[in-house]
Parts: sequence; C-alpha cells; structure tokens
Amino acid sequence: MPEPTLSITVTGTDRPGVTGTLLGAIADECDEVGGEVLDIQQVVVHGHLTLALLLAPGDRVERLRDAAAVAAHRLDLALSVTEGTGDNARPRQGRAAVVVLGAPLTARVVSLVTQQIAEHGANIDRIRRLSRYPVTTVEFAVSGADVELLRARLALVATTEGIDIAVAPGGLARLGRRLVVLDVDSTLIQQEVIEMLAAHCGREAEVAQVTARAMAGELDFEQSLRARVATLAGLPASVLDEVRDAIELTAGARTLVRTLGRLGFTVGLVSGGFLEIVGQLASELGIHHVRANRLEIVDGALTGRVLGEVVDRAGKARALREFADLEGLPLSRTVAIGDGANDLDMLAAAGLGVAFNAKPLVREQADASVTVPYLDSVLFLLGISREEIEEADAMDGQPTECRLLPGSPAAPASPASPPPGH
Repeated sequence: MPEPTLSITVTGTDRPGVTGTLLGAIADECDEVGGEVLDIQQVVVHGHLTLALLLAPGDRVERLRDAAAVAAHRLDLALSVTEGTGDNARPRQGRAAVVVLGAPLTARVVSLVTQQIAEHGANIDRIRRLSRYPVTTVEFAVSGADVELLRARLALVATTEGIDIAVAPGGLARLGRRLVVLDVDSTLIQQEVIEMLAAHCGREAEVAQVTARAMAGELDFEQSLRARVATLAGLPASVLDEVRDAIELTAGARTLVRTLGRLGFTVGLVSGGFLEIVGQLASELGIHHVRANRLEIVDGALTGRVLGEVVDRAGKARALREFADLEGLPLSRTVAIGDGANDLDMLAAAGLGVAFNAKPLVREQADASVTVPYLDSVLFLLGISREEIEEADAMDGQPTECRLLPGSPAAPASPASPPPGH
C-alpha cells in the first residue's frame, strides 16, 4: 500500500535562509520518525520564490503541518499543504528537450509551443531559462514525446512566428561528450573565401553569383567550385596570406569553440573552401579535425585547379563520419552546423543538424535552425546556459562578449568585451 505523503509548497519573496528555516522547523518535529524528504524543488523568478517539498510524514502529519505554518508565517510566505500517497509518478518514456530562442520571446510564442506539446500528448516536466541576452532562450524538459513528430509540429510554429526551436532527445542523450562539426564559409567566418580571392582578380561579383546559386542548391557544387577556382588562375600565392589576414570570425565563434573545449567536446571543420585558409584557422582555434579542398600552386601562382577529390556535399558527410570514428563516438553524439545546400548531407547524418543563418532549403530540412547572428547561440541548443558560459569565462580570465540585438533589453554588466568574433 502506498505510504502517506505530505506536499508542502511556499511562495513569496526570495531571500537567504528560507529553505533552511522551513526545513529546520520540520526537522525539529521529526526526531527519528517521519519527515523523510522524497522530493524537493525550488525556483526563483525575478525575486519570487517557489519552494516545494514532498515528505513522508510518518505519524507526524499535524505536527508537520503546524511547523510549516509557523515557519511560513515567520518568513511572510504563502503556504499550501496537501496530503496524498506515494512518490511522484515516474516520468513517461520519450524524453525530449525543446529549446526555444526568441528576440523577443513573447507570451504568444510560449503559448503556441506549449499547446503543441500538449496536443502531441507529451508532458512538460520542467522549464528553465538558458539565456536572457542576446536572445531569450527557454528549455522545456518533456516526456511522452516522439522527437521526430514533435519536431515537425514545432517547425510550423517556428516558421510562422519567426523564432528558432530545436527538439532533441532528452535524458542521457543530452549528456556526455560530443563531436561538433562546423562548416566554415558564412558559418565559422563571415565571408566566402573564394569571393575574397576572386576580388583580387576583379571577378568577385561573377563568382559571388555562382556561389549563391550553389549554396541555394541550384548548381552542382563540384562543377561550380571548379568553375570558380578557374577564375583564380595566375593569382600569386601571396594573395592567400592577404585573405587570411582579412578574414573575420562570426560573432561568438571563439566562445563556442572555447566552451565546447571546456566540456571535453571535440570540434571539427569541414569546408568546400580551401585548406590553405581553413588549416590556419583551425590551428589558431585549437581545432584538430579539418577537411577542405586544396588549391594547386605552381611556381608561386594559383593554377586555377583543385588538387585531389573535391570536398562536396557527400564529402562533408563522409568527413563527419570519419571524425566520429576517430573519436569513438556514434553519429547520435554528433552535431553539425552549416548554412548551404552542400551541408545538407552532413546535417542529415549528424545526431543534431543545425542550420545557422541558412538558406531556406537548409532551414526546412535541418533538425534545428538558428537565425540570430551569434554562433555561440548553438550552445543553448545543447542545454548550456549563458550564466554557465560567463562563469567559466570569468574563472579562466576570459572576457565575455556582450552582444545585443536591436531593441533588446540591456544586458547585465560584464567585463570589457573584444570586438565580435574575438
């Protein structure tokens, strides 16, 4: 027969000592019998505390009621006490994490998301905020969900409301080491390297037009790459150094890579661009897995040809699998981030495929989409909070980037920040 239980909830203004005072009053009434804590949860929102206890009271029900009432009165807190039986119901199978990013995150959006979760037949077990700036991010821990079906439902909300929503398996699948593989051009960095090279021979506009069509999936990537590289024939190899110096990392790129490293995650780069550029970026950021195309250089000049097999759409997916094998990780423990059509196979192969400021075709097919211009927002999709990132930065003496979208509320004070991407 289930044992009797006592559920005690207090709410009111938060301050130090509330939990200790309440539990101390309960402990004073228990001696060795009753008062076993079966569950305890506490949350504070804007200084307002909710503290809930589930106790096995033994034969001390009335005494514990009275003790809780006295403590709540002394603390000027509202009190609710309910008698029942048994522990909390076990969470249902089908655990998922639903992460919602918005700038702003409106009540309408939260309402639509929670309605879709309920209509799917799932239950929200916990809610927590992961960030307040540069976007507001909220994570819903859900049980009783089919990840693929729930993802499809919430994708419609994301599209109609112009927000970002990610749905990923919860439980142990949310924890532990991962491999995170990033595209480079227009993902890790702000530019398209081949267009920067083409600018040195006066053909940037022509090449940019072909690049845009290739990234949108309108052209075969390998054919378009070879055609674009052909325009570079005759450029001195020294141009590569000039382009490397002019590259700008995407805002939040260093924070992303640094935080993943702290977690023991492995980071890899795969690029339809060029190893002559990507290799140095990887070295500067401490990234060990790299796959990119190589330019042929003869007598100190580019020949307009690519050496070896082209890293195309299929090649990126192969690189992801090879990196995972090298790390001894299943594909379910991988994350891929990209923006173009040539990233689609890689995004599909990964356990979580993230479209970062991507073309419409890519956003439609990826598991999750991030449309804010900060690469470290991907950390929120993995359940890592802004506070955790900043705390780790402070411990290591690293300045934390403070970045706001237009119209966002002011961010908390933080150490002097470097320019975006540093």
